[in-house]
Amino acid sequence: MPSSKILEQKIAQTEALTEKVKNAASGVIVTYAGITVEQDTALRAALRKAGVDYKVYKNTMTGRACEAAGYGALKDQLEGMTAFALSENDPVAPAKVLKEYAEKIESFDIKGGFVDGEVLDKNGVIALANIPNKETLVCKVMLGIRSPLQNLAYVLQAVIDKSGEAPATEAAAE
Repeated sequence: MPSSKILEQKIAQTEALTEKVKNAASGVIVTYAGITVEQDTALRAALRKAGVDYKVYKNTMTGRACEAAGYGALKDQLEGMTAFALSENDPVAPAKVLKEYAEKIESFDIKGGFVDGEVLDKNGVIALANIPNKETLVCKVMLGIRSPLQNLAYVLQAVIDKSGEAPATEAAAE
């Protein structure tokens, strides 16, 4: 049985992880077995650049933290060599980076995750990774708004040109 000092440390670490999970916009659990040091270093650098916290925790600690944060269904994913990627700001970032590496490295596998209070399986995480980033989505919305307005302006100009009348501003100037 562990000493009370070690037990207190483990409880504090679990509580800290629970807070990270509660504050995270999303998280992804992966199997990292068979990954080389070079691949792991590149993966960690890409995740850091994306603002993602990536760390290997004991499965029991991760399971307790997930359960305390309301993601108890993720405990089923915690078998073998697992790592946990958490993002506080960008809910898509961990899924995008980890999906890219899962496609490159055969033994590296996405197990599951969560986003906005909902637990995701492997397919859900991959679907999340396929979502375009925020800037792309905003651009698409703006183009969707602009296009009908631009078409309306063309139609109105065509009506004016066809009728042969000058616009009201030009008529008032003459």
